[in-house]
Order: sequence, then C-alpha cells, then structure tokens
Amino acid sequence: MIRRFAFALCVLSAPAFAGDVACPDMAAAVQVGACPTEEELNWGYTGYCGDNARLYDKEGDTCVNPENYRKLKDVSLWEAGEFQGYLHCSLAPEAHKASKPAGIAIRKAGKITRVTCSYDGGQEMTLRTRAECTQTGDKASCKE
Repeated sequence: MIRRFAFALCVLSAPAFAGDVACPDMAAAVQVGACPTEEELNWGYTGYCGDNARLYDKEGDTCVNPENYRKLKDVSLWEAGEFQGYLHCSLAPEAHKASKPAGIAIRKAGKITRVTCSYDGGQEMTLRTRAECTQTGDKASCKE
C-alpha cells in the first residue's frame, strides 16, 4: 500500500528536465525505504498467494513457492539524485553501490517519460519526467 502511494506521488510530482541526463553513479545512491522483515514477507505471501491468488497472480509463477514471492517482493526503495528504483534486499548495500551502468532506455507512459538506467546485476533506476526525451548514446536528451 505504501509503495503504491509512493509511486503515485512520484508520478504526480514528476520533474520537468531540460538537457542531457546521464545514468547516476550508484556510489551516490541511498536506501530510503526499509527492507521488509521476515514476518512482513510471510504475511504478504499468505495474503497475496492465499485464496486470492487467482486475482493477483493469474498466470505467473510468483505463488508457486515462497522463494518466488521473495524474488518479487523483497525490495526497498533507493534514490540517486532524481532517479529512483526498488532494489533487491538480498544484496548488501555495498553491492548496489558498486554497480556499473549497463544501458539506458526511454519509454513513454501517457504524459510521463521514463528514463530507465539498467545496471549490472539486473538493477534499474528510473527518472520520471514530463519532458520529451530521446536517447543520445549513453544519455537521454530531454526538452521541455
């Protein structure tokens, strides 16, 4: 519930950028959300994968076992400048901070442009903006 609220708040307060945007250095990233406790993960698995699993996980394998659920839900919010991402709690913070950029992608979702930086290890950090962005090499060029 809190994650949905945080996501909605991020989308509503999306900044408008102009200029080149590069993927942030993960060494500067900070964890701003707490990792879920074992109790919270067990409670979530029971609720998400219990009798209502047919509503949430119709065709996926999330509810096959608790390990699959943990892969999806054992995350916390991290920020690096204007970029945000839910990074997996199974990795130590030092491992997240040592990640190197692997690529950049730009997707449009309604009026919001998402500039997503991928890092080694499959991590992603995303900037949401109302500016129009195009990919220029390893950067995004954004215009209001």
